[in-house]
Amino acid sequence: MKRAFPLAATIAFVLAAAATDAVAQERAKDALRQDLDFARGKVYPALVNIGVVSRDFSGGRTQRAPAAGSGVIVSPGGHVLTNFHVAGNTTQITCTLPTGEQIDADVVTHDPMTDLSVLKLRLDRRTDTTLPIPFAALGDSAALHVGDYVLAMGNPLALSSSMTLGVVSNTKRVFTDFTGTDVEDMDLGAGERTGVFTRWIQHDALILPGNSGGPLVNLRGEVVGINELGGSGMGFAIPSNLAAQVLNQALTYAEVRRGWLGITVLPVRKIGRDTGALISAVGPASPAEKAGLQPGDILLALDDQPVNVRFFEEVPLLYQQFAEMTVGREVAVTVLRKGQETKLKATVARMEKFRGEEEECLDMGITVEEITGPMALARRYTSTEGVIVTGLRPGQRLESARPAIQGGDVLLAIDGKPVKDLASFRTLIAAIGKSQEFVVAYRRRDEQLVTLVKALPDKPSKSGKELPKAWLGVRSQVVTPDVAKAIGSAGTKGFRVTEVLSWTEAANAGFQVGDVIVAIAGTKLTASRPQDAEDLRRTVEDLPIGDKAEFTVLRKGAEVKLSVMMQEHPSSAIDAKSSQQKELEFAVREVTFPDRIEHKWDKDQKGVLVVDVTMGGWASMAGLQTQDLVVTIAGKEVSDIPSFEKDMQEVLKSRPKVVEFFVRRGYRTHFVFVSPDWAKVPEAK
Repeated sequence: MKRAFPLAATIAFVLAAAATDAVAQERAKDALRQDLDFARGKVYPALVNIGVVSRDFSGGRTQRAPAAGSGVIVSPGGHVLTNFHVAGNTTQITCTLPTGEQIDADVVTHDPMTDLSVLKLRLDRRTDTTLPIPFAALGDSAALHVGDYVLAMGNPLALSSSMTLGVVSNTKRVFTDFTGTDVEDMDLGAGERTGVFTRWIQHDALILPGNSGGPLVNLRGEVVGINELGGSGMGFAIPSNLAAQVLNQALTYAEVRRGWLGITVLPVRKIGRDTGALISAVGPASPAEKAGLQPGDILLALDDQPVNVRFFEEVPLLYQQFAEMTVGREVAVTVLRKGQETKLKATVARMEKFRGEEEECLDMGITVEEITGPMALARRYTSTEGVIVTGLRPGQRLESARPAIQGGDVLLAIDGKPVKDLASFRTLIAAIGKSQEFVVAYRRRDEQLVTLVKALPDKPSKSGKELPKAWLGVRSQVVTPDVAKAIGSAGTKGFRVTEVLSWTEAANAGFQVGDVIVAIAGTKLTASRPQDAEDLRRTVEDLPIGDKAEFTVLRKGAEVKLSVMMQEHPSSAIDAKSSQQKELEFAVREVTFPDRIEHKWDKDQKGVLVVDVTMGGWASMAGLQTQDLVVTIAGKEVSDIPSFEKDMQEVLKSRPKVVEFFVRRGYRTHFVFVSPDWAKVPEAK
């Protein structure tokens, strides 16, 4: 009986504590409920359901479809923030408020680089213009912490407005490729990329299709992000501080203006540093190249302010710093090169948009797109003049021309008048009107072609591939009657030179684009039909290799004799020397003449071409890719297969923690850092 009282007291104490805890939980729930109500009241009225008519181009015509997304009003003047992938490429935009009021909107500016668009509601068209428009305040996204509550507001699946609750999972998420070796832009479709400036807010509030562009809200009722995408329990939002920069420029300039130096950087941690940023690529003709910056330099400071990019999460901050520089300003750049600090001066240029405007030319049955500077660089065009054909309608005038124009061709001139840009193309097409025929000059890769466009299409031409013995280093087109008329040489038969390949005997002999080959070794050519396309190859391959042959060409109406040394067809990849790197699991081969032509490399470009990367191997894990041109290994130049094998043997013997490969990849350069587990790699013999 003596133990009954202490036991009863203990039970009473536990019950009292549980009751106290329950009260505390209820109070916490009440506090959270109050916070949610407060935040909802601040932002929810400013939420808009954005209905659009999207516009796409396919098959040579405009394709339209209804689509929907979300947005938020952020000014008393009715400015709306949303995603570019919601409001871009649209023809109509209507915003519906939670009250059901619908207001049409115009585009102030699009910014694909951040996937943001700024819209302006047509407030003058409201039924009751005396009612104030609700708007939400932008908060400080830098003040967010992991674990903070956030609300995702939007219109999932194009339904009416909704709100979900979650917590912040990460405040500076950066997407890298699957190997973790390079910052990866997000693909918005149609060639648009985004994310280079963005450190995403990751959260677990439910995000569904249709939520894109809606606000991410803190419990103080401030917009701290613009939701981008979600799935698998994760949502990602563009930070409000970045959105505020875009909004401010939109309100000031009606566009987004950014500075540009033209360099790509990587973190320095892989090379054992804690300061600076590794310059992995320098854009051709960029301010950085003009200033003398080089791949491999360590960027230490800008205007004497230290630069520190240790991790990929710090890369967007440096790109933002470049973007905030005033265009035209001279910037002091301090770099470390081969152990020596060097100070250079770079003049900030303006960053151009990547994608140009695209539109349909209904009369000709095609869609075309203007060429921007970045697009010309990516495609390795020599200029931005002309327009790109993005699609053709079957049976229409340009698709029926012979030779036929194809998607990807660049239109250069119409009836002898240059196509400078999209505006001049419109003007020239309008001038053509219903003309029965006209001449179009265009470029296909490096070939410069001409065709006669007629009201009635000809039958399609056919051509075959060739396996020559002797070889002439030009590309050509048959001079059909239409082509002869187009070049002002009616009745001429033969082959018109469309491209003279560099470093060939044909180039040495003086062949020029536009030359018409009419005779070889005194024998006149009779080619005049599309099916005669193989005649030049057959005639040339019968000539003795090593002997000179006389070619007669028409050049500007006059006959010119050219003496050409006949050469063998350049070696193909099949004949090239190769090397298998078994330890790091990739293979390379020597660079061939066709490689130099295809990739537009210089004649003396050294290196070896990656032709195979074993999936899951060390090289694959580091991000080495097929078609990479390996230029250096651990800082040592690679000129051919023997030097590659020698350098790799030294690497295998020394077994460094990180093996540094410097490569050319497409139009830029890149560093690849292979970090093998040497304990599992066989010893080099």
